[in-house]
Amino acid sequence: MPIRARGTRLTYRSLVVAASAALMTVLLSPAGAQGASPRESRPVYSYGNAVRESVWVDTGLDGDGNGKSDRVAVDIVRPREPAAQGRKIPVIMDASPYYSCCGRGNESQLKTYDSQGNPVQFPLHYDNYFVPRGYAFVAVDLAGTNRSDGCVDVGGRSDIQSAKAVIDWLNGRARGYTTRTGTERTGAGWSDGRTGMIGKSYDGTIANGVAATGVDGLRTIVPIGSISSWYDYYFAQGAPLYDSGPEWLSDYVESPEARARCAAVQQKLVDEAPRTGDRTKLWNERDYVKDARKVKASVFAVHGMQDLNVRTKHLGQWWDALADRGVERKIWLSQTGHVDPFDYRRAEWVDTLHRWFDHYLLGYDNGIDREPMADIERHPDQWSTDKVWPPRTTAVTTVRPGTGTAPGVGTLTRRPARPGATETFTDDPKQSETDWAADLESTTGAKAGFLTAPLAHDLRLAGSSQVTVTATPTTATAHLSAVLVDVGPDTIRDYAASGEGITTLADRTCWGASTAGDSSCYKATEARTTTVDRTVFSHGWADLGTYASAGKGRPLTPGKRYTITVDLAASDHVVPAGHRLALIVAGTDKDLIDPPDSTPTLTLDLARTSAKLPFVGGAAAFVRATAGPAPATATPRVSRPEGVAPPRPAHRIPGGSRS
Repeated sequence: MPIRARGTRLTYRSLVVAASAALMTVLLSPAGAQGASPRESRPVYSYGNAVRESVWVDTGLDGDGNGKSDRVAVDIVRPREPAAQGRKIPVIMDASPYYSCCGRGNESQLKTYDSQGNPVQFPLHYDNYFVPRGYAFVAVDLAGTNRSDGCVDVGGRSDIQSAKAVIDWLNGRARGYTTRTGTERTGAGWSDGRTGMIGKSYDGTIANGVAATGVDGLRTIVPIGSISSWYDYYFAQGAPLYDSGPEWLSDYVESPEARARCAAVQQKLVDEAPRTGDRTKLWNERDYVKDARKVKASVFAVHGMQDLNVRTKHLGQWWDALADRGVERKIWLSQTGHVDPFDYRRAEWVDTLHRWFDHYLLGYDNGIDREPMADIERHPDQWSTDKVWPPRTTAVTTVRPGTGTAPGVGTLTRRPARPGATETFTDDPKQSETDWAADLESTTGAKAGFLTAPLAHDLRLAGSSQVTVTATPTTATAHLSAVLVDVGPDTIRDYAASGEGITTLADRTCWGASTAGDSSCYKATEARTTTVDRTVFSHGWADLGTYASAGKGRPLTPGKRYTITVDLAASDHVVPAGHRLALIVAGTDKDLIDPPDSTPTLTLDLARTSAKLPFVGGAAAFVRATAGPAPATATPRVSRPEGVAPPRPAHRIPGGSRS
């Protein structure tokens, strides 16, 4: 689904925010704030004296089938003073399965408790920074994890209800208890019900899913590197991205006691998620994009454009669906892999997040809704902005591959290839997109490459691309990859290294107040860079057997021609003057998709193969960039890329070791 350029629409919700700003100032401003219209919450409350408590909220589900309604554990830290003054406060929530198994953030922090079971450490800086500013922070253990009942169902009804039920409780619509098994009820009279959800990876995925329920009280979400459809996490148009399914992830994050009682849920995740790549009812339940029409919360989406764990296809299709509904939204796109913005743009991130929550949860008119919609990292630590994203001048333009002077090294222009023109390659599961890019200008048997001439002007692509391939296989199964490459020298974040674009330092910086058990100080980072002579900036994969239906594969007839459209991940990339834009079509992308059951040779019908690319400036920009002579500093011909390692074996959990 191509991302389309759209402006910010004036919605009923934005009018309500503006109209109620003065009233919210009176009701919600921290004690001691001066002036009739504050623009920023201040750290006027005691973090050390904050209320720290645990509540168990009834989800209304019985996921583990024990005949009792599941309760999820909700750990809360909130300033003591507002309740004493009779004032209610909003909530920032992070609902996660990782609080006891894997940890959160760059330093893999876990929740900790005192000897009575009261919460002591809340991972990440949200509590340290925002509680003194008049917010409560709520950390929810998803069902089946840490101190919660139930079972993990990997993005399904139980996962989503774990967080939705807490929002209902904050708004007086659900039951909460002081213990996991007791009968003593407790309410959230200290909360005004306004909730913002935040989280990276699995956590942000839950925020997407809860927003897609349309639950009242959820005012904003901040999903970071997050999934929008679980099918697209495990498969790319039928091609498997992992050698296991959601049952592995469920087993990995569940508490030991849940693991012992959740065999039925585990088996359902196996039975209803076949490794064939067919789209089943299980996957439809975990598709939040289809329910984007229900979203009432504003969305601040953040993603690494080189994220090979949660690919940017998730961002692209979610962003488009939200745009169609006129949802208020903002976006940051970095050059990193699966990394939190706190670890690559810390000061700017904390400031922006502060103003975002102040606006959408406290009602402050601080102007953030009128600022540029998009921040894009162009080079390491160098950012540009766009009023809307993609820019309004972005238009999808069709470009076409053609034969060149050597087999497998063709052209990329607006002209259709001559009828009968073909290129042939044989799937080599031992090669990755890095290998293909290295041999882009050489005849090799594993890929077909197509390049523009050196560009006379910069050429920007912003959004999602599609490549339509017509191919004839020699076997009954075949997988396809399509990647876009910027051919030319650059210094980029080293997203393929262990830090995925960052290096963690020994020094620490502090963001908010601390206690003996919960520090606000985190290790600083810096950009980890590498010099390259070409960059893969967008990719997509598919099982050719899904040519007739994206949700159902079927055997191929060797020697028969098939046409399929492959969706490429969303990106925002400038191919500079002197560089070349390239398209590669190949088979298995090593460590990013699994190989088919056979080793096919595929013959591409170039006259029936094309790419639809989102150029800023449309077709005119492409023609202008490719029509004139390249600058005198045009890129010399090179044979091997330098600096970027091949893709590492794909993660099995959204978040990986740096969740």
